Amino acid sequence: MAAAAASQWQPQEEGFREICGLVEQQISPSSDKSQIWQQLQHYSQFPDFNNYLAFILSRAQSKSVEVRQAAGLLLKNNLKNAYTAMPLANQEFIKSELLPCLGAQDRQIRSTTGTIISVLVQLGGVASWPELLNTLVKCLDSNDLNLMEGAMDALSKICEDIPQVLDSETPGSSERPINIFLPRLFQLFQSPHASLRKLSLASVNQYIMLMPSVLYISMDKFLQGLFVLANDPNAEVRKLVCAAFVQLIEVRPAFLEPHLRNVIEYMLQVNNDPDDEVSLEACEFWSAYCDAQLPPENIKEFLPRLIPVLLSNMAYDDDDESLAEAEEDGSLPDRDQDLKPRFHTSRLHGSEDAEDDDDDIVNIWNLRKCSAAALDIISNVFGDEILPTLMPYVQAKLSTSDDETWKEREAAVLALGAIAEGCINGLYPHLSQIVAFLIPLLDDKFPLIRSISCWTLSRFSKFIVEGINHPEGHKQFEKVLVGLLRRILDNNKRVQEAACSAFATLEEEAAEELAPRLDIILQHLMCAFGKYQRRNLRIVYDAIGTLADAVGVDLNQPMHLDVLMPPLIAKWQQLSDSDKDLFPLLECFTSIAQALGTGFSQFAQPVFQRCINIIQTQHLAKVDASAGIQYDKDFIVCSLDLLSGMTEGLGSGIESLVSNSNLRDLLLQCCMDDAPDIRQSAFALLGDLARVCPIHLHPRLSEFLDIAAKQLTTMKLKENVSVANNACWAIGELAIKVRQEISPVVVTVISLLVPILQHAEELNKSLIENSSITLGRLAWVCPELVSPHMEHFMQSWCLSLSMIRDDIEKEDAFRGLCAMVRANPPGALSSLPFMCKAIASWHEIMSEELRNEVCQVLLGYKQMLRNGAWEQCMSSLEPPVKEKLLKYQV
Repeated sequence: MAAAAASQWQPQEEGFREICGLVEQQISPSSDKSQIWQQLQHYSQFPDFNNYLAFILSRAQSKSVEVRQAAGLLLKNNLKNAYTAMPLANQEFIKSELLPCLGAQDRQIRSTTGTIISVLVQLGGVASWPELLNTLVKCLDSNDLNLMEGAMDALSKICEDIPQVLDSETPGSSERPINIFLPRLFQLFQSPHASLRKLSLASVNQYIMLMPSVLYISMDKFLQGLFVLANDPNAEVRKLVCAAFVQLIEVRPAFLEPHLRNVIEYMLQVNNDPDDEVSLEACEFWSAYCDAQLPPENIKEFLPRLIPVLLSNMAYDDDDESLAEAEEDGSLPDRDQDLKPRFHTSRLHGSEDAEDDDDDIVNIWNLRKCSAAALDIISNVFGDEILPTLMPYVQAKLSTSDDETWKEREAAVLALGAIAEGCINGLYPHLSQIVAFLIPLLDDKFPLIRSISCWTLSRFSKFIVEGINHPEGHKQFEKVLVGLLRRILDNNKRVQEAACSAFATLEEEAAEELAPRLDIILQHLMCAFGKYQRRNLRIVYDAIGTLADAVGVDLNQPMHLDVLMPPLIAKWQQLSDSDKDLFPLLECFTSIAQALGTGFSQFAQPVFQRCINIIQTQHLAKVDASAGIQYDKDFIVCSLDLLSGMTEGLGSGIESLVSNSNLRDLLLQCCMDDAPDIRQSAFALLGDLARVCPIHLHPRLSEFLDIAAKQLTTMKLKENVSVANNACWAIGELAIKVRQEISPVVVTVISLLVPILQHAEELNKSLIENSSITLGRLAWVCPELVSPHMEHFMQSWCLSLSMIRDDIEKEDAFRGLCAMVRANPPGALSSLPFMCKAIASWHEIMSEELRNEVCQVLLGYKQMLRNGAWEQCMSSLEPPVKEKLLKYQV
């Protein structure tokens, strides 16, 4: 019936003419785009507008291909929003017009049709369009190249966008669609037409991760097909063969094991393919193989052939965009497209699980970077075993000195940096010679050699800093430090960037060793600050922030502050509240505020007020677009983090600023924000303020506590673990300051913390630590509320406590333990061995008062357990635990 209704729709001549005219205008470069957009909006109100577009695409033979294609693309975009609400007759009409277009003479029409079909399948699945699958099968089985290409184009787009649709049961059919298509795709691997070989292989590749059963049982056939296509004359096909092997080694290595030698042999061959994209895809194989943790010996014998290939691919290509960039003058202003997006990471309280990525060789992924990454991973798997093969090549490349071979020299320096971690033991005896060799390269005439030498030296920072205590090592450290500072003032932007990042890495390693050299470091960094363009300025901020973190309170001297602060404050005043260049400056001030401690008080008032203003402005921008400011949550996150840094640095000195502001109400709003990173930073600040001026949180205490408790519900935990972590920590900090006033939320919070502790192995370490400490703090201030529930959590809680390092927070938790046991001694009886392990986890309890309390608890149980029960409990403990307990006189 629907098909009959569809066939009755006919375009009106006038409507057809107008819409064709509009589409023609739309693709004309000289037309008024906003006016056309308004007209399109007007036409979209008509229920059959999309029918016209489908008709123009499929039947307007009198119009140019460009007009028909443009109508098709308009149709595709409209369907995304309008299809599901469209009358059924119109849906059926559009579908019936599309299918004949699969065999259109013109490839552009076929391709646009394939795109629209894929969108319709995304919106409605295949069950509601049985004709589609039948038509695709018929087209593939015909010998008409246009029909085969059109069907394959549509099928490959469905496989790419929604592969699972074809691997599911369809009503009215005994087989899943993929079972019908897969044998036909395999057959097309042998087609004489490259386009069909390419599309069929690309389609099958989409199923390697999903691995439907039909592919699983046809794996031998697939592999045979891959080996047939391995030396295909078409580069796109060879690239897809490599991609298939890379995916298979990642998800189903067992399938490749019988053929592994052949696959490795092939990958080695195409790693040197005349087409760079094929080489790049092949190069991914080595990292994938090592990551899959397959037996290393399988590729070991190939290393003498693989390593020179990787090394030669690490040299810059003549058309690498970096070569052109490297010639750029440092005094030229950056264009907007040069500014990479930046990401701010919100504050986290507790063990940091994040790894710093020290690789600043950013931008586009290419064969050079992929080869260096492969060498890095191989060096981590095989360690020093690769040195006898690699080093003669590296030394030969480094020994050249003519201008023509500079790219070879540069690649050799990159190789040294790539193996710095994996081969450190074998390199160790030669490191001072390697570093001595690299130092002069910091002054090489080729900017890219200068920049890579900065990076490679930074990879050896740990060794360079370790040597400071020997006269020779001390000299070398000074040379590296001064060399990098000199490069920070290079005129080349690429070198500036590499030197600043390398210096930040060196700062992290050297820490307080930098204090005696602060004057020369600050002079160079602040000189760079005045010289750099926008993009590299961000890296200077990072280097200044890292310096502040490294030297801490040593920075708090008038001679240093006079150099450091005036340029930063001038920049601070120059930027508007909505300028994104403020982000790195706010981050930099956060580190400075923490490092200076109370020394920051002379700068505190304007900085504090600005943070408040920025948060208010952003809150306004979020609800009112007419405020003229683009909302960006990172402004709020960075401002909250700076306020946290100031609170940490100034301590109770921040109180007067807080009391004269509306920070409390703003902070509550941020704690309830829908963006997790705003909540994360807000709870970090809540905890910091609780430590130093809880009185100012008091009027809204119950609201803060309720909203913090809500973050701990299991529904939200997994995806927002960092928010839960900071909220949990903040509750604990509030508890020890407001004491009994926390009681209304105690039972709720305990009921949320216990499941966290019981699932410790699935959750992040920091959250477990904070949950253990907060539970202990609540028990310390409200033992009468917590102790009745003891037996539900003692075991998992004591296990978590035994993993925490000695510090003040652990002391608080154990005060809670002792308070609970006093309130309800039988509550911990069944968990006594776990409690003993937790007590034994202390290296040493620094507080004498707490040490005595712990002794009393153990003594109490010893007296309570009569008739050998205490001895029985002790005998169940491991000898080291028993030994540790001796110091508590039991």
